Amino acid sequence: MDHLNPHVQDVSTADFPQAVVQRSREVPVVVDFWAEWCAPCKTLGPMLERLAAEMDGAFELVRVDVDRNQDLAAQFGVQGIPTVLAFRHGVPVHQFTGAIPERSLRAWIEEILPTELDAKLDAARDASLAGEFETAERLLREVLEQRPDHQEAGTGLASLLIARGETDDALIVLGKLSPTPDVERLQAAARLSASRGQDIPQLEAQLEANPSDDGVRLALAQALAAHAEFEPALDHMLAVVRAKSGMLDEARRAMVDIFGLLGEEHPLTATYRRQLASALF
Repeated sequence: MDHLNPHVQDVSTADFPQAVVQRSREVPVVVDFWAEWCAPCKTLGPMLERLAAEMDGAFELVRVDVDRNQDLAAQFGVQGIPTVLAFRHGVPVHQFTGAIPERSLRAWIEEILPTELDAKLDAARDASLAGEFETAERLLREVLEQRPDHQEAGTGLASLLIARGETDDALIVLGKLSPTPDVERLQAAARLSASRGQDIPQLEAQLEANPSDDGVRLALAQALAAHAEFEPALDHMLAVVRAKSGMLDEARRAMVDIFGLLGEEHPLTATYRRQLASALF
C-alpha cells in the first residue's frame, strides 16, 4: 500500500532490519502488526496514521501484514492483532494489543517520544563517537544533574573518567546507580585502573629483592592488571592468597574484579576462579 505520509510505510521481513531496527536508533519507530480481515485493525490503523501525520516525524509508523510476514509475527510473540510495538535504539520498549481509544493512544505515543534528557544523551553519544569527549562529558553531567541515578548517563560518564584515569570520581558516579552487571564491570575496571601509574619495573625489582613482601607483590599485580596483563597479575594475586597473610582479602577482591572485567566465559576466569577456591579452602 502506498502512503501519502512519508512517515508511514509497509514493511516486509526483508525490510525490517533497516526500516525498524536501524531506523529506531535515530527516531522512535512504531510497528503495527495487522491483517486485512481484522476489524479492530481498521479502527486502530487509521488513528496511528493520522497521529504520524500530525506529529510530522516525531515517530515513524511501520505496518506489518501478519499474513504475509508470519515469521516476523512469531519472532515478536504476536498472539493477537492489532499488536503495536515501539522500538527505540534498536529494541522494542513498549507494546499493546487491541484497539484502544485515541486519547490512550496519544498518551502511549507520548511515553515513547524522546525527552530533553534523551536528546542530551543522544548528543553525548554522538560527541563521544566523534572524539569530542569534553562535549560528551558536559552533556552527560547535565543529564546527571537532573537525574543522578540515570543509568546510561552514569555509565557513559564513568567510562570517560576511567579512560582519563579519574577512577575515584568514576566510582562516586557508579555508586549512585543500580548495581547492574555493566555497573559492576565498570567498578571493577575503575579499581583495577587506579594502579595504572605504578612503576612496574621498580615493583619487580623490589619483589625480587624481597619475594615474601606480599604488599609489593599485590601492588605489582594491580599495576599489571591496570595494563591488561591479566594472567601474570592473577598469578601474583593468587600467590598472595595462598600466603594467607593480611593481604589475603584485598588480593581475593582484586582477583574477583578481574573476573568481573573479563566475564564468566573467559578462559582465565574459569581457570583462576577454580584455583582461588582451592587456595581459600
